[in-house]
Amino acid sequence: MAGIYLHIPFCKRRCIYCDFYSSTDSSRAPSYINALKTELEARRDYLGNERVETIYFGGGTPSQLDASDIGGLITHIRRTFDTSDMAEITVEANPDDITSDYLSRLREAGANRISIGVQSFDDKRLAFLRRRHDAAQACRAVEACYDNGFDNVSIDLIYGLPDESCDQWTNDLRQAVSLGVEHISAYHIIYEDGTPLTDMLGRHEIRQTNEDESVRQFETMCDILSGAGYIHYEISNFCLPGRHSRHNTAYWQNKPYLGCGASAHSYNLATRQWNVRDITAYIDGVTHEGVYYEVEQLDTATRYNEYVMVSLRTMWGADTHVIASRYGQEFADLFVKAAEKHISGGCLAVEGTIFRLTRHGILLSDGVISDLMCVV
Repeated sequence: MAGIYLHIPFCKRRCIYCDFYSSTDSSRAPSYINALKTELEARRDYLGNERVETIYFGGGTPSQLDASDIGGLITHIRRTFDTSDMAEITVEANPDDITSDYLSRLREAGANRISIGVQSFDDKRLAFLRRRHDAAQACRAVEACYDNGFDNVSIDLIYGLPDESCDQWTNDLRQAVSLGVEHISAYHIIYEDGTPLTDMLGRHEIRQTNEDESVRQFETMCDILSGAGYIHYEISNFCLPGRHSRHNTAYWQNKPYLGCGASAHSYNLATRQWNVRDITAYIDGVTHEGVYYEVEQLDTATRYNEYVMVSLRTMWGADTHVIASRYGQEFADLFVKAAEKHISGGCLAVEGTIFRLTRHGILLSDGVISDLMCVV
């Protein structure tokens, strides 16, 4: 099984923390959509004979597109790929773009999962992040999804914001739980180079949350969400039973995916490909059969590192039997030896051939995973 990701890079305005490729100029959207269809056709063999199980519209802000445009892309994928096992079609949306009419037309187009960029239920923090919606709009957007037949709704939240208290974060989590959403993605704020947020930090206009507070907020999140019946299935993702994101889980389970659009990445187990981060260069390259991407051939060591990096993020963990069969016994031996100190240190738990991060290990995951990877 495989997935297809479509990057929709258009936003009404950029949030201060975001470093994903996007543009506030949507004038080239029609040409961009045509280029997406052309790229999908040109790369129809990238996934081999794998059937497409998921489609994910990410961004940017996919809900800036008309529902008919999203429907046209879904139809094009169905005509171009084997989608006989299609299980999940996700559209990311901003709360203030969501209306009953828009949701109804998305349902008609084939979408069956909505991922809403809420980020916070506090109006002051939303204003600070330069989000376009307020907390009331976020709640109404979730309710509208259910009213219009969607039964698989995810929301994004951010924690560890400057001057955010654990009590404030607790309120966000309780509000999310009260809405009954099936999935919650919760990310600690990251200060990415070149973003307004990082510039504010550099000018000492804001203070970064200290490590103790970040840990407290993480622990609070785990306790509240697990207590409400959510499964912590990936470092930053929680779901009600059976409602994990199939598309993103495929990434973490090292399955192939095709990414189309400016800045989109693709992976077919043998190569990794990434497209240019420029709308005009992307459209021109695709339209005129030019070079609009780079490709990396993956050797065995790199593929092993990819597996370790993504599998340990999940509740399913890394399997030394899989490592030995895919990459060779020497890599399985390397993994087991490197894991010893993290088992004794309480960061890894072992069950048979499966190694998983503990809750303590998640807090130190970057270092643990780095230790388990081989030098390329």
